[in-house]
Amino acid sequence: MDQVVLQQCNSYDYDQVRVAILQLLEPIGGIGAFVKPGERVLLKPNMLSVKSPDQAVTTHPVIVRVVAELVREAGGLAMIGDSPGVGGFLKVAGKSGIANAATQSGAELVEFKDSVELPGSGTFRRISLARVYWEADKIINLPKLKTHEMMTMTCAVKNLFGAVVGAEKAGWHLKAGTSQGQFARLLLEIYQLKKPVLNIVDAIVAMEGNGPGSGDPLQVGALLAGSNPVAVDLVAGRLAGIPPELLHVEREARLLGLAGTTWEEITISGASLKSFPTKPFRLPTGLTVQFGMPRFLNNLLKRHLTSFPAADRERCVLCGICRDACPPVAIEIKNSALSVDQGRCIRCWCCRELCPHDAMLVRRGRVLKIVSALIGRRG
Repeated sequence: MDQVVLQQCNSYDYDQVRVAILQLLEPIGGIGAFVKPGERVLLKPNMLSVKSPDQAVTTHPVIVRVVAELVREAGGLAMIGDSPGVGGFLKVAGKSGIANAATQSGAELVEFKDSVELPGSGTFRRISLARVYWEADKIINLPKLKTHEMMTMTCAVKNLFGAVVGAEKAGWHLKAGTSQGQFARLLLEIYQLKKPVLNIVDAIVAMEGNGPGSGDPLQVGALLAGSNPVAVDLVAGRLAGIPPELLHVEREARLLGLAGTTWEEITISGASLKSFPTKPFRLPTGLTVQFGMPRFLNNLLKRHLTSFPAADRERCVLCGICRDACPPVAIEIKNSALSVDQGRCIRCWCCRELCPHDAMLVRRGRVLKIVSALIGRRG
């Protein structure tokens, strides 16, 4: 049985968070069950982009600080690292407050730069992960609970995609990002290459709507912990009220026969799920439809039955970040405007995820507009 612990915590006040995390870890043996003296322990928060803590894009620095302190108190050597999507590691660490958390806790900030190529465990033959991530004695995963425009939800398993260094992420989006199921398998294979010993989810303030970078903060007041990120995500999905069929990682994990994909395999300790808000998270407007059809039909229908990104001309400053990050090279700047090739676009939503100006809109295809209007009238 995989144990997942829930704990209420309604504030990022340092003292409250420290008490809450100690209580959170108590049913699973405390930090000492996961960290031994002398071990090099890497904390992997969500450091998506240059955002302040109140925007709920990154893992809150108080949580990072407390966990780093507990690692050091257990005799471990605490490191904090990630590979942000945009903005540079030090800039993201500074703006998010995580650099200050490292200073306060005595942890070392480590940027993911060099990679180690590893044999894949299933679908993908070779996967490269950050060297510091691979060589750490232990990984403690510190995700933020957020909605995600491609994968519906980002939490424990998805957060480990940050172990892929920099520009290599775009290559994987192009290779595996045309299908949510395929991308979910990639995430699961990354997880299996080096499993975190502990996952602690920041859901005190989560994100709903157009996550992971442009959604709205949502007060939930929860912390989650467990050693199996698949099981942790299953509970997080229930907490967020997300329909099971939209949890692509969980569905693929079940098909692969991985542990922690059914409620019969999980025990929940601490607070009850009923203790938290029951209103489902508002889901992204950019969620796409996947078609099991021949490619020529798929591409034809994709234009009309799915949503696609488009620039808000009032907000777009033509910085080129989305263009440079686009895996299929579907974005260009011409005639002093941003242009998206709908046929080439794979709907990975990296452009919206990484835009620092929140300038990428979601436009619906013609047929999708009609269907949505009809559903709205019937409702």
